[in-house]
Amino acid sequence: MDDLQRTFFVTTVTWQRAAIFRVEARAQLLINVLLEYRNQGKYLLHEFVVMPDHVHVLLTPAVELSLERALQFIKGGYSYRLRQREKIQVWQQSFTNHRIRDAEDCERHRSYIRLNPVRAKLVIDQREYAYSSANPAFRMDDVPRGLKPVRASA
Repeated sequence: MDDLQRTFFVTTVTWQRAAIFRVEARAQLLINVLLEYRNQGKYLLHEFVVMPDHVHVLLTPAVELSLERALQFIKGGYSYRLRQREKIQVWQQSFTNHRIRDAEDCERHRSYIRLNPVRAKLVIDQREYAYSSANPAFRMDDVPRGLKPVRASA
């Protein structure tokens, strides 16, 4: 897979859909983990939203990392840090993902992430949600240029 085919929309859910991210410190810790691993070059982070019981991210793993490894950094890194403060089960096993096919697909998923708190009636304006890349406080990585569909091999 070339770099243009390595951008993914990922959803991961909390254990038994518990609303653990309603607690500000927990949500902020997850954002810190997302940004820390992005800053270490583990992935490009294009969009994110931390909802009360799930997380959506749009990311491109570093060339040397699989998507699974990138999510292991996020979920495992968060769980490890949270356990320093409190002992709770955080994540359901696994995650769902969708490989971004082209620029239109990317924009559709970016919009989905940004509007998630609005659809859930947590805010009226997507920019008001503190735990989302739609909030102007966050700087996100550009999405790869030239996203295009993958052609089926003959």
